[in-house]
Amino acid sequence: MKKVLLFAAAGVMALAACQEKGGYTINGTIASAKDGDYVYMRYYEGKEAVTVDSAIVKNGKFEFKGMPDSIYAPKFITYGDDMQYINALVFTEEGNITLQMAEGNSKASGTAANDAFAAFSEKYADYENQMTAIATTYRTDSTLTDVQKDSLVEAYDKIMDDCMDYIYSQTEVNIENAVGAYLLQSNGFSFDVEQANALMQKLPQKFMSSSMAGLKEYLDNAMKTVVGNKYIDFTMNTPEGETVKLSDFVTKNKYTLIDFWASWCGPCRQEMPNVVEAYKQFKNKGFGIVGVSLDKDAEQWKKAIKDLNITWPQMSDLKAWQCEGAKLYGVRAIPATVLVDQEGTIVARNLRGDEIASKLSELLK
Repeated sequence: MKKVLLFAAAGVMALAACQEKGGYTINGTIASAKDGDYVYMRYYEGKEAVTVDSAIVKNGKFEFKGMPDSIYAPKFITYGDDMQYINALVFTEEGNITLQMAEGNSKASGTAANDAFAAFSEKYADYENQMTAIATTYRTDSTLTDVQKDSLVEAYDKIMDDCMDYIYSQTEVNIENAVGAYLLQSNGFSFDVEQANALMQKLPQKFMSSSMAGLKEYLDNAMKTVVGNKYIDFTMNTPEGETVKLSDFVTKNKYTLIDFWASWCGPCRQEMPNVVEAYKQFKNKGFGIVGVSLDKDAEQWKKAIKDLNITWPQMSDLKAWQCEGAKLYGVRAIPATVLVDQEGTIVARNLRGDEIASKLSELLK
């Protein structure tokens, strides 16, 4: 009889093991939580958080069990309220996952994707800490000279560039798994268009969820206007209300700079003196500019044109970030520029500062 019961118990255990095969277990700790507190598992659809599970804390511990689903995006384990909110990112893949939650320092480990993301996050945090230290010094040290400030800005920009290179490299290394998909979705808009598109082409179809739709649409549009392609014509109004086409100006100049900007954009206003200087230097050599404003207020647009000494043609549909021209050229941050030759071929994009004059010196010898 005992032997029969033992075999029966073994059969039940085997069945349970079969049912759990492919599942995940998250063993979490959160020292600041009280017994009976809830921890929630969520994912995001756009900006909307969808709660899929919850767990109760006991002795500072909690547990989630489940099966990986078809949604590639990681889950977010959350605890607390407006007074104290702790958040952790977890890839719910098969295996035993250890999750340590603490304010500003949560970490998931134990499976391939979570280990890879933890390693990425540690290095990324180092870059962030370096940039924060520089920014704090720049903002709070009143004894800094202009030379020292310029040096800090240069150091900050160098670390930022190194950080973006690191993010790109880790996205590329992981592009066939969930970590790469998440990094591409999160950072793809900041990558060089052609590099981001190359990663998108390598991304497995199973990761092409609805959350990737915005990035894919952006890349599809932006790839139509990369260097070497023909520019895309569009029609808008001048500040005086006259309807004009982009081609009205491109065909008149040896080279035309399409300058996407807005009166409300601080970096645009800071960059404008460089654009003004380039125009003065090269306008008699066949160089022209067309400003495409992402303004919504016509009066503010007109005022900025006067205040910033802008003397070249301007056009806008006054739709702000819904600007049709910006959409055609995949513009998601301003200032942004597109340099076009008289035949309509795009020869450069996103020239800034001294780069504008340097490129024109090369082209208009």
